[in-house]
Amino acid sequence: MEIIVRKYGGTSLDSIAKIKKIAETTKKSIDQGKKIVLVVSAMGKSTDELLKKAKMLSKHANTRELDLLMSSGEIVSSALMSIALQELGLKAISLTGFQAGIDTNSTFGEAQIISIDNKRIHNEINKGRIVVIAGFQGYNENFEITTLGRGGSDTTAVALAASLKAYICEVYTDVEGIFTADPRIVKNAKKIDYLSYEDMLELANYGAKMHPRSIELGLHYNMPIIIKSSFENKTGTIICNIEKLNDLQKRGIILNKITENRNKVTGVTSERNISKITLHSIPDKPGIAAKVFKPLSEARINIDVIVQNISRNHKTDLTFTVKNEDLDHALIIVQNKSIKNINYENITSGSNYAKISIIGSGIQNTPGYAAKFFETLFKSKVNIEMITTSDIRITCLINDTDLDKAVNKVHNVFDLFK
Repeated sequence: MEIIVRKYGGTSLDSIAKIKKIAETTKKSIDQGKKIVLVVSAMGKSTDELLKKAKMLSKHANTRELDLLMSSGEIVSSALMSIALQELGLKAISLTGFQAGIDTNSTFGEAQIISIDNKRIHNEINKGRIVVIAGFQGYNENFEITTLGRGGSDTTAVALAASLKAYICEVYTDVEGIFTADPRIVKNAKKIDYLSYEDMLELANYGAKMHPRSIELGLHYNMPIIIKSSFENKTGTIICNIEKLNDLQKRGIILNKITENRNKVTGVTSERNISKITLHSIPDKPGIAAKVFKPLSEARINIDVIVQNISRNHKTDLTFTVKNEDLDHALIIVQNKSIKNINYENITSGSNYAKISIIGSGIQNTPGYAAKFFETLFKSKVNIEMITTSDIRITCLINDTDLDKAVNKVHNVFDLFK
């Protein structure tokens, strides 16, 4: 019997009543002959609450201690879920990431999975137990608890599904799938039935639900992922390649008829709370960018959009974006003496920007999409601060106050509500 891995997010688990409901749903699936492995996040906002408590004690808490602290939220969820399943007469057992054999590197707070020893999981399944695994966590070579970063339970679920050779990974959350835009901004945004891994990876990187690393794993291991609502019996969004989609439909796993998206633009993504930093007139020679970005990386500051101007007189401007909350720390780092030796002219910075992107595999082979995007922003009186692109994405940095207007206008221009 093939395995289904189901992941439940924090909003799906934020009360005992919801945990009971998931246990009942799981029992129905077991009664139908399905073999289920559950991966759970921490209840509601409990991870944020734990982090808040740590910050009350220290603004720069040790990352090893933070990982041990934050891993407790998922452990609580997994134990409670196992108890709820047992109360329904099912055999169940909860496992931490360590007990589930999830081996990671030692990058506390952003650990990456190295391997999964799934013997314990298989042994429990063979005993007829439903295995409930704490997401978001693993252990390193020194048997220290590590966490996989925000959204890490998605990564846990897809990695486990690949390791266990499940036929699908189901991700249950507070929305019914992936939409053509944020439905909180665009009221007529449409749920997308099917996405390729490539399109979903760009959408995830630029603001859509799901952690990008989980999509990368799905792509690498050809693991189908379906994103569904925990609260409504809706079809959700399936992420896979077209061959796997056809196979799932033939086997009756996906009951509704889904076809490959023919619209060149799949969706419009948006992200707020962006700041930018510009180093003016830095030397245009090899190694300069590395000297700037290495200390930022060591400080675990995520750099997103990077733009370097055309060189003039062997000097150039280097602009990059960070989260608003990382701006002050990033400025301290780039003003450090070691970077000052680069001999830049001055630094400017600004906060409260936002990103808007159009994404779709059809963009790369069809001219005119960039022009249409930029013209729409111009007609909406939205100023573009920065532009960056990939083969299937065009992103603009704009003022945060213009974001809602811009997303609605762009969504309508590309007819994504149809």
